[in-house]
Amino acid sequence: MTDQGNQDAAERVRSLVTRVTSAMGLRASVDIQEDEEAIRATINGDDLGRLIGKHGGTIDALQHLAARAAFRGDAERKLLVLDAAGYRDRREAALQRAADRAVSDALDFGRPVELEPMSAAERRIVHTYLRDRTEVQTHSEGDEPERRLVVTPVRGAG
Repeated sequence: MTDQGNQDAAERVRSLVTRVTSAMGLRASVDIQEDEEAIRATINGDDLGRLIGKHGGTIDALQHLAARAAFRGDAERKLLVLDAAGYRDRREAALQRAADRAVSDALDFGRPVELEPMSAAERRIVHTYLRDRTEVQTHSEGDEPERRLVVTPVRGAG
């Protein structure tokens, strides 16, 4: 029964994303990979910049809608990751570079460094990336959509 529910969830994701890309006038296909923890939907095609949107806003919104459609109030949910043209990997690498710069600046200048406003998911990527660094601490400040991650040097570390 659970497998059928997950199968249906994956197909709902494929259906919604296919309809949205078609409505946007994009020629794209949707590949679905599923494991115990997640459903990963990869959108392949040309000129997917409009689908990704400024700072990933459009693809993030579509991912949220797809998750809502996929699980429709089901108690058992999986992580849903929607990607297009390798955007998620490129964005994670850019966030890690920004985090590394913030750590350097925080340590060089001995003061907290704020990163650009970002979504909760992106802040989580940076928090996770920096969690094992003992010379700095991270926390978030501000209100959405301007919520920022702050990197603070730890006194006496290093």
